[in-house]
Amino acid sequence: MVAETLTANRGATGFPIASFAGAGVLQCAYGTYTIPAVVEDGDVFEMCWVPAGAIIVGGYFYGADIDTGTETLDMDLGWAANGGSGTYDDANPDGLGNLGVLTGDTFAAGNLSPTVGLLYPFSGVLSVGTLPQFTRKTKLQIEVNVASNAGHTGVITLVAFYIVDPTLAV
Repeated sequence: MVAETLTANRGATGFPIASFAGAGVLQCAYGTYTIPAVVEDGDVFEMCWVPAGAIIVGGYFYGADIDTGTETLDMDLGWAANGGSGTYDDANPDGLGNLGVLTGDTFAAGNLSPTVGLLYPFSGVLSVGTLPQFTRKTKLQIEVNVASNAGHTGVITLVAFYIVDPTLAV
């Protein structure tokens, strides 16, 4: 199969982007996608948007145990280029997490789930104390680096917590 770009409802171009007017108010963006078939190397899941001026302060990746048996599925959390000229406006496919091989086993290799399934906190640039700040609306996405071995189907969700700094918006 050929790698695809797959878009969740909240990742679609033109989907309304939530942005409360008050600076510093914690907000949330999320996207959910149901994977119906084999996940391929190079697949990109466009999950949701954050508005211009957004500063990501945390988030999570949730999902079913998509790859069962001997896991090989490797996915990264990041963002697409947004056309701005800020430090974080260029694409960064693992800026929110280079998760390595995903395992749905409980409490294994970065997985925080106490039951079978996927629960990974954002890491990437956040893990070194940096909060990515976007000058333009930005699409958050998941990129596949290595295809799944078995299982292949299930639901994935990306949840991002952010504040908006109006001085960052262009």
